[in-house]
Amino acid sequence: MIKDNIPNLYKYALLTNDVETTSIWHNKLRDETGEKVLKEGMPRLLEIYDKYNIKSTFFVTAYIAKLFPDLVHMIVNNGHELASHGKSHLRENGFDIMPFKKQKEHLDYSKKLLEDISGQEVISFRAPALRVSPLTSRALIDTGYKIDSSIASQRFDFFMSLGSKNKMKFLFSPRQPYYTKINNIFSKGNSDLLEIPLSASFLPFMGSTLRFMPTITYIQQKLLDWETRVTYKPMVFDIHPNEFIDESDELHTINRRSKNFIEYLLQDVIRTHLKTKNLGPQAIKLYEIFILFYINKKYNFNTLKAYADNISL
Repeated sequence: MIKDNIPNLYKYALLTNDVETTSIWHNKLRDETGEKVLKEGMPRLLEIYDKYNIKSTFFVTAYIAKLFPDLVHMIVNNGHELASHGKSHLRENGFDIMPFKKQKEHLDYSKKLLEDISGQEVISFRAPALRVSPLTSRALIDTGYKIDSSIASQRFDFFMSLGSKNKMKFLFSPRQPYYTKINNIFSKGNSDLLEIPLSASFLPFMGSTLRFMPTITYIQQKLLDWETRVTYKPMVFDIHPNEFIDESDELHTINRRSKNFIEYLLQDVIRTHLKTKNLGPQAIKLYEIFILFYINKKYNFNTLKAYADNISL
C-alpha cells in the first residue's frame, strides 16, 4: 500500500557531492580544473544550497584538499558535512584493485588530512568512481569511518564505467541503508559500518544523467519518490561542482585511459560525449528544478551523518 501521507520525518533527500580535479570536458584530472572548481563550481553549488536552506555532504579527495584547502573551509563554514573521497581519483587508486593494506593507508591519509585542515572529525566515505572491493568494509572500520556511500544498489551501467567487475555486485546489494558485513561491503551484516546506498533504478541517478537525459531523470525521480512512500527509503543523489563549470572555450580533447579499443570507445569516447552535455549554467537550471521537486514534496534535506543520527535501523 502506498503511504501518500507518511510523516515528513521519513522522507529524506540526501544530496551528496564529489569534489575532485576531474575535467569532464577533457576526460582527465587537471589542476587547472581544480582551480575552476574552487573559484566557480563550488561557489555556484553552495549558492544553490544556501538559497534553499539545504545541508549536504561533500566527499573531497585528499589531493584537491591539499591543493586548495579553501575548498574545505568553504564546505565547513557553510555548515555542510565534510567527508572523504579517498586520496585521489587516479585510476590506479581504485579501492577495487588496491590491496587491503594500501586501502587502509589511503583511508587513513585522507581522513587525517581533511581533519587537520577542517578541525572537524571525518566519518563518512565514498570511493572514487564507486570502486570498492568486499574488504573495503573492514578497511573503513579499521581506520575509524562510520558511514559509507559507495554502493549504488541495482544500478547497471558497468560497461561504461571503471571497475565493472565488482560493480556487478550492485545488482544484489540491499536498497535500504544497512550495516555491512565486516568482510563484505556489498552485503548486510552486523558490523559498525553503515552503508547508505546511492539511489538508482537500473539507470544511474546522478548529476551526469540529469544533464544528458533530464526528462528520463525526472521520470526516474517520480519512481523513486513512489519507493520512498512505500518503504521510507531515503533518496541519495550525487553531483559534482565540476558540473557547474564550463571549459568549452578550450580545445576538446579526450584522454585515452585504456589500451583496449572497446573500453576506450565506451568508457572514454561515448561516455565523454554524453557527460559534456549541459555543463555550466544549464546544469544549475536543471539541478534547481530537481531540488524543487523534493521541496514541494516536503522532504527533509540533510547530511549523511545527520540522517544516521536521526534514523534508527
